[in-house]
Amino acid sequence: MGRWGRLGSLGRRGKGGQMDDGRLLPKGGGYRRLLSFRKAQIIYDLTVAFCRRYLSRDARTTDQMVQAARSGKQNIAEGSMASATSRETEIKLTNVARASLEELLLDYEDYLRTRGLRLWDKDSPESLFMRKASLRHDHSEWFLNLAHSRNDEVFANMAVCLIHQAAFLLKKQLNVLEERFLQEGGLRERMTRLRKQRRKSGSS
Repeated sequence: MGRWGRLGSLGRRGKGGQMDDGRLLPKGGGYRRLLSFRKAQIIYDLTVAFCRRYLSRDARTTDQMVQAARSGKQNIAEGSMASATSRETEIKLTNVARASLEELLLDYEDYLRTRGLRLWDKDSPESLFMRKASLRHDHSEWFLNLAHSRNDEVFANMAVCLIHQAAFLLKKQLNVLEERFLQEGGLRERMTRLRKQRRKSGSS
């Protein structure tokens, strides 16, 4: 068994360790049920832990990375909360979240490159392990336990893998949001349809 086969033994699929059947855009339950939000939350927790362990607290990069991770998480939440009143705002904030995670991705890649560390190929055994692990686990604790037992190269690459996964989810999420907006419009359009329906029912 290879070294990545052994990594699975660091975490167990307990009560909170398995992915539930959260939808890309759940009809109810709010942003905490969004797969993209749950990934972004793990990324934020990993980034805070990574910066505390490997970067100076006073370093500018530390603040930039933590703020980018926070922006990714918060803008997904705020966009979801705005969905009831403004589809445009939801799309805009989801795009901001995606851009923030892209900025964070570059910071992790810079860390690896400037220290002569390896960036995992997307089809490497390590990356494939992370994809499978992400299907089973959606809580920070499992990933933090794994990351803290390894060096900075593994820690940073784990974050990179999760950011790619979150970016993929956000892209799909945006496609759905944009399609809904084209078909249904925003609040103004919905209110206009409602007024027309009331006038029609009142005159009949």
